[in-house]
Amino acid sequence: MTRLTLISSRKQPLKPLVEAALNNELRLLDAGVQRTEKKLKLFETQFEMTTTVFLKRYENNELQETLEFAEWVGEYRMLFRLKEKTETLREVQFAD
Repeated sequence: MTRLTLISSRKQPLKPLVEAALNNELRLLDAGVQRTEKKLKLFETQFEMTTTVFLKRYENNELQETLEFAEWVGEYRMLFRLKEKTETLREVQFAD
């Protein structure tokens, strides 16, 4: 567990500001997840295989290296990172 303490010289409470900032970041991350999932679906439709099948074939060198395939791998990795960040932020709890 990581603990974070914020100190401000201002009298305005920090908790509402931090909560709003975290909520805004979550909205942006959720939008990024949705965009990335749509891109993955487009690749799946275009190449008629799921991302899971594609990755297995790609990692086994069964597919020729193309710019589109490199982009597909990049989108998959981006989705993984976005979801990881989202999960981390959703788990944040404020101590009183």
